[in-house]
Amino acid sequence: MSDFLAFGGLVLLGVAVGAYGTLIGAGGGFVLTPALLLLYPGREPEVITAISLGVVFFNAVSGSAAYGHQKRIDYSSALMFAASTMPGAVLGAFLTEQFPRDAFESAFGILLITVAIWLALPRPSRVIVSQPPRRYLHRELTDHHGDTYVYSFDPYLGIAFGLAIGFVSSLFGVGGGIIYVPSMVLLMRFPAYIATATSTFTLMFTSGAGAMVHLTQGHYEDVVGEELALALGVLVGAQLGALASVRLQSRQMVVLRLLSGALALVGLRLAFGGLL
Repeated sequence: MSDFLAFGGLVLLGVAVGAYGTLIGAGGGFVLTPALLLLYPGREPEVITAISLGVVFFNAVSGSAAYGHQKRIDYSSALMFAASTMPGAVLGAFLTEQFPRDAFESAFGILLITVAIWLALPRPSRVIVSQPPRRYLHRELTDHHGDTYVYSFDPYLGIAFGLAIGFVSSLFGVGGGIIYVPSMVLLMRFPAYIATATSTFTLMFTSGAGAMVHLTQGHYEDVVGEELALALGVLVGAQLGALASVRLQSRQMVVLRLLSGALALVGLRLAFGGLL
């Protein structure tokens, strides 16, 4: 009975992670990894990140299917970002084993606090560039409602962010969306409505590359049940998050700032656990 309740609890956790992660295009690993660190204090960092990356992959697959139906994914940009993230994702997955547990938790806590501060900062007014530089890529995308989005971005900036984000996200098992979405919206001027969907599709490749490394190293051998329970939950949760994003798009900044507070609390607990 206790095993059944534990399985059910992980499924519910997966639903929550999948719904919120897909809602903001972040994959959910930034919530799941600290939750797993607290639930399984005896697990090695590489096992925690393996579970999280596997869950982020299933979340991204389910969310991408929903967003694809809504015609909100910039596929060509997403594939370019994915190609740039995968080398870093593979390297980060290999280096996870080199981190002692205490150092891993502290480093991840500091990362969460940094992201929390970034999310809480006031958003400056967006600057509309009438004639962007020639190197910029121009995109025009029409969603299933018939709304058309026109925007441009610097591909070199996107590739540079992809290399760094792939490494950090795989190292900590967060998938990278929590950093990619703000970067796409604030620095590359993607419409938020498109950025969340495009990020989710990109995460399918980034998390999949990292998860494959962990699979070849045998990090899933003792956690198959946990992985299946969480994966089942996120497959459902991602669909709910994609539906909710359509209705809550205008309130996304409020949601992100509430998320900032939660990330800060979890980050403080992990970074300074011995003192709290």
